[in-house]
Order: sequence, then structure tokens, then C-alpha cells
Amino acid sequence: MVSACCKHFTAYDLDKWGNFKRYTFNAKVTEQDMADTYQPPFRSCVEEGEASCLMCSYNQVNGVPACARHDLLQKARDEWGFKGYITSDCDAVAIIHEDQNYAKSPEDGVADVLKAGMDINCGTYLLRYTESAVKLGKVQEEDIDRALLNLFQVQLRLGLFDGNPANRQYGHLGPANVCTLEHRKLALEAARQGIVLLKNDRNFLPLEKEELTSLAIIGPAANDTSILGGGYSGIPCNPRSFFDGLQAYIPKTSFATGCNDVPCESDDGFEDAIRVAREAEVVVVVAGLNLTEETEDHDRVSLLLPGKQMDLINAIAHISKKPLILVLMGGGPLDISFAKANPLIASILWIGYPGEVGGQVLAEALFGQFNPGGRLPVTWYPESFTKVPMNDMHMRADPSRGYPGRTYRFYTGEVVYGFGYGLSYSNYSYKFLSAPEHITLFDYSSQAHISREPQYAATKDGLDYMHIDKISCEALKFFTRISVVNRGDIDGSHVVLLFSKTMTQAKGSPKKQLIGFERVYVEAKGSTEIGFLIDPCKHLSTVNEEGERILIVGAHVLMLENLEHVLFIEK
Repeated sequence: MVSACCKHFTAYDLDKWGNFKRYTFNAKVTEQDMADTYQPPFRSCVEEGEASCLMCSYNQVNGVPACARHDLLQKARDEWGFKGYITSDCDAVAIIHEDQNYAKSPEDGVADVLKAGMDINCGTYLLRYTESAVKLGKVQEEDIDRALLNLFQVQLRLGLFDGNPANRQYGHLGPANVCTLEHRKLALEAARQGIVLLKNDRNFLPLEKEELTSLAIIGPAANDTSILGGGYSGIPCNPRSFFDGLQAYIPKTSFATGCNDVPCESDDGFEDAIRVAREAEVVVVVAGLNLTEETEDHDRVSLLLPGKQMDLINAIAHISKKPLILVLMGGGPLDISFAKANPLIASILWIGYPGEVGGQVLAEALFGQFNPGGRLPVTWYPESFTKVPMNDMHMRADPSRGYPGRTYRFYTGEVVYGFGYGLSYSNYSYKFLSAPEHITLFDYSSQAHISREPQYAATKDGLDYMHIDKISCEALKFFTRISVVNRGDIDGSHVVLLFSKTMTQAKGSPKKQLIGFERVYVEAKGSTEIGFLIDPCKHLSTVNEEGERILIVGAHVLMLENLEHVLFIEK
């Protein structure tokens, strides 16, 4: 009895940066970037996730409030098959008149969103002004009927009118169903899968419990369970700090904050942290972000570690008996180039916000109870990337104005760590077992399976391509089989990332793009096979400057890290 909601629709990439605020920001987005980057996540949320709610965002999109963009809201229903209701973000209707001055009156604001296809407002604006909008003739009865129909259809599908909810499938759920063993196991598995090993010089990890006599863990987050959940998290059941987790393995584990808090604006605690670190055989430093840096109505202006955290890490690394282990918290990227290059820092792990089981999971990872196999979900840019204006919504690089582009698909600059990066305690290799070398585009309007020059072919700037909506895409789908071999001595859960790129230098084409990913468990010295269903119209296509998805004729490449398979799309 839950309605899943996808938000925030759309091009909502700025909270508060400089003079720009999310409530009044006008996201200027090209047709190409809209179709290629900003819309696909919402489309997959609807088509594949079967979401029954969309939440329109605060910002404007090319001069029109997102909740008043009839073309975008209707596209979700007409082209993506969305069957649900559209809600505003909280008070996103009010700001159309009061902050953006887009609507001349509250009633005009209400009319704009209802006629655009929004169905319900998070806030009180519709409650206060819809009646007067009707009396003024700005809103018609059919506008309200349509909104109510969308809302009640979802409630009917959820069974909210099928009698006493206590007698239905989930009617027994209550406090006794919280903090169960089953749920804790699920939290453990999620946290284990999310840890990303970024550096592990000379296989410093995993640690051998029997060979260690003492540990030290340094950092304000090391013994603070309140930081583990991040934002919008519930009340934890039985949280364990990182300090608690390590003590379960090595009883002689000591702790010092080093910094008074995560912003680390003072080095008052450095002396005590250095004293504690000197006495330990191995030192773990916990650094990174918390909700001081990552919260609503706030944008980070630096990718560096907050305050004096870097100074603390370098000070501890300089005096520790062995190279230290750096654990990073937070949801966003960090420029830790200094740590990546420092031989006194042996290993780096990104743990994100691991939740109530964070202490247990970190200890398990450090002592090899499981083999880290996570991958970075975003590119970690260098600090120089902060010079890129946050209000610039362009994806593609533009060398003429020194613009490096955004995301792994288009960014042309140096990275600290790339999207999808992640190490393991094992080494893996791949082999393509089956994949076509040629794909022929058929004109299915003619005799079946007779290949001839399609009427929908086009050429521009010497580039041959086909419009996706003119191709029989279903007939082009194919499976590729891949062998995954674990060449290490430790069993591992490993994420396979399959990318594609075109060898034709088409203007605006991505450098590469993710086809899909699959997590597999492979025993030490063992192997397994996985398969990917590839839809060329989706996975090998690109979007032209007019916002039309096209399939380029010529050579395309399937990529598994350094392994490549070339296939040709032919007319």
C-alpha cells in the first residue's frame, strides 16, 4: 500500500549557490541535454520502476516553472505511459507567484499548474486559492475532475477503499515489525555492497586479526552514531559506531576525535590524536562529510575535505607506525588527491552513510570478513571543477569557452576517481563469450528480413544515422554473454559494468555510456557467466541537437574496463 514517487522533475540540480536559489533558479537546458540526460532517469522510473507519482520541482525550466510545464508533464503520460498523479514539491505552487513572479496572482498560479497537469499541491496554496480561481473563471470544473481522477485512481489501486485496512495484506504491520533480524540483515547487505575500496597499496588490506595487538581510530565521526544515517533517515534500532565495531575485533582499540566536529575548524584535538596514534600498531582515520556540508538549501562550494581534516590526516600519517587507513564518509565526491598520492596512506575506503550497521560493516571490511566490491556512483572531480558555474546546465564540453562538460559521459578534464571506479581484494578478468560483430538494419515495411537501404536513413555532416522512432527496435535486441574470472585468493561479490561508445566522432556523442551493471559472486580462482540484453536503440544510440534520439551507422564498441568488442551497425 505504497505509492512510489520520482522527484524532482526536472533539471533540478541547484539548491543555493551564490545568488542562485532553487526557488527562483531558471535552468536553461538544451533540447539535446533534456532528452539525453535530464529526462531519462524519470522515464526509466516510470517505465521500469512503475512509479505512480511524479513530483515537479521548484525551479523553472527555460523560463517556465517546472510544475507549469504542460509539455513535460504531459509527455510523461502520453509517451512514457505514466498512470498516476503529479504533485508539487512543498510550496512549489506558492513560489510561482510569490517568488518567481511568473503568475500575476495566486489564482493564476493555481490555474497554471492545474492546466499543465499537476494534480495535488504539497502545501496549502490549492486549498486557499482554487475556489477563487474557479469563481474568476481561471480554472474549470474539468481541470479539477482530471486531477481528482488521477488521485483517486492511485488510491483505488492501493486498495484504500476496500474495507478496514487492518484486515488487508499489510494490516498486521506495527512496531513489532521494526528492528527485526530480517531487516538488520538487509541493512547489513546494503551497507556491505555500498563500500567502495579506492586504494589498497601493496594489499595492505585486509588486516590479519591474529597478527594485530592494537588499533587506533581517529576522527569526530569515529565514535558518533548520529552521523551514520545521513539525511531523511529514520530512528536507528541498535546503532554501532566504528569504534565499537573495531573493538569487537581488537579489544585494545583506542579513540580520539582529532577534530571537535566534522567541519574541523580547529586543531585543538590534534595533539591528543597524535598521542593515541603513536601508541597503536595500525591507525584508521575517519574523515569526510556530514549534514553540515550536505543538506537541503545548501550547495558545497569546495570538493576538498572540510576545515583542517587534511592537516589532521597528514599529521597522523607522518607519525603512525604503519601506513594508515583512511575511511571517507558522505554522499558526494571529494578531492582527496593528496591521500591518493601519499605512500603513507595505504588504503582508502568510501563508506558513504552506512546506517546503523556501519560500525559492524567497516570492521568486517577491514578484516576481510567480506570482499569490498562497490563502485562509485558519481565522478570524483578535482577541486578545479568548482570553477565551473553551478548554474551552467550544459552537459557537453565546449572548449571555446573553457567548459569541460559534466558527468563521466561528457567531462573532458582530469578526475580523482572516475564513475564506476572500485577495487577489490581480488583481481578479476573478463571475456566476451558471445556478441555479434554486425547488426543489419532492416526495412521491415518491405518483405520480411530483406535488407535494403532504409527510407528513414539520414546523413548530416558526413554522418550516417537512423531515427530511433523509425526503426524496428525490438528486432535489433541481442544478448551478450560474458565470463567473469576471479584470479585472486578471496571470494568476492563483484559488480560488472558494461559500457558502450561509438567510434564515429559524432558531434555531441558521449565519450562512453553505461549499458548496464550486474553484481555476481565469484569464488577464489573460480569463474561465472552473466548476460546482458542489449537494445541498440537504447544502449547504443545518442541524441542530436534537436533532441531526437538517433542510431549512428558504423562501428560501436562494447567495453568491460580495458576489454573491448567492436560491432558494426550497417544499413
